[in-house]
Amino acid sequence: MEKPKVIMICGPTASGKTTLSIALAKKIEGEIVSADSMQIYQDMNIGTAKPTEEEKQGIPHYVMDYVSPEMRYSVAEYKKEAKKAIHTILAKGKMPIVVGGTGLYLDSLLYEIDYPEIELDEAYRQKLDQLAQEKGLTYLYEKAKQIDPLATAKISPNDRKRIQRILEIYHATGKTKTEQEIASRQKEVEFDYHVYALSWDRAILYERINQRVDLMIEQGLIEEVQNIQKKYTCFPTAMQGLGYKEVVDYLEGKLTKEEMIEKIKQETRRYSKRQLTWFRKNKQTIWLEGANDVQNNVSLILEGLH
Repeated sequence: MEKPKVIMICGPTASGKTTLSIALAKKIEGEIVSADSMQIYQDMNIGTAKPTEEEKQGIPHYVMDYVSPEMRYSVAEYKKEAKKAIHTILAKGKMPIVVGGTGLYLDSLLYEIDYPEIELDEAYRQKLDQLAQEKGLTYLYEKAKQIDPLATAKISPNDRKRIQRILEIYHATGKTKTEQEIASRQKEVEFDYHVYALSWDRAILYERINQRVDLMIEQGLIEEVQNIQKKYTCFPTAMQGLGYKEVVDYLEGKLTKEEMIEKIKQETRRYSKRQLTWFRKNKQTIWLEGANDVQNNVSLILEGLH
C-alpha cells in the first residue's frame, strides 16, 4: 500500500524556511506542521521568529504557540502532536508540510523514533543543577561524554538541557540515549517523507542571521522577555532558548546591551553550523539553493513529488 506523502522543509535558522513553506502551501493546498522547539511556546514570538498572522497568509499552522513557557516539553510529546496534525491535514485532503530547524523533532518523525517517557527524578535533577553551579557545565558535559559519546557529539557543550537529558535517561533506565534510539527505530516509518533543506553560502547566511537579530531587537525582544518574566513564574526550559537567555543576562546586568546583541549573533551563527551538520547526515535530503527565487524552489519541490 502506498504511504501518504509528507513534505519536510528544514535548514538552518534564518535560511528562509517560513517564506518557502508558505509559498509552497499556497501552491499545493498544503498546511504547515511546525518542527521548532521554541515556536511551541506561547508569548514567545519575536525571539522565535514565529510567523505573524499576516505572514501566514491564511495557511493553517499546527504544533505552534500552544505550550506555556512554564511547562517542560519533550520530543515524545512533540512527535505525538505532530503526527496528530499530519493525520488531520491528510483527512482534509490537503498536503502536510513539516517545517523547522529542530533536528530532534524532525528525526522523531523521519525515523519513527519512540522516545520513552521517563519519570522525572526531581532530586537527581537538582543534584545536576548543583553540580553545574559548583563545577561548571563543562563538568556535566564531560560526564555525559563518558556515558554516551555519540549523543554528546551531536550537541553543544553549552546545551544544558540536552546534556542533563543524556544523564537523566541513563540514570533512570541504565541505558544510554543512543541505545534507546537504536532500539526505538524498529517501527516502520508511517509516511513517505520528501525532505528538502535550504543551503546558503556561509557568509551570506551569517549576514542574514545578524540582520535578523538586529530586527528582533528593533521589534522589541527585550520587552518581550520582560513581559514573559512578569506573566510567568518559572521557566524550566523556555528561557534557555537562543536569544532569550542572553536577554535575561542583560536584564540581570551580566552583559551590556552591545555584548548581549553580539552574543546572540555569535551563538546563533554557531547554532546554524550545528544544524547544517545535523541535516547533512540524512542521505535522503535534497538540497535547494536558498538564494534561488522562492517560486523556483517551489517548482523544484513539485517536480520531486511526481
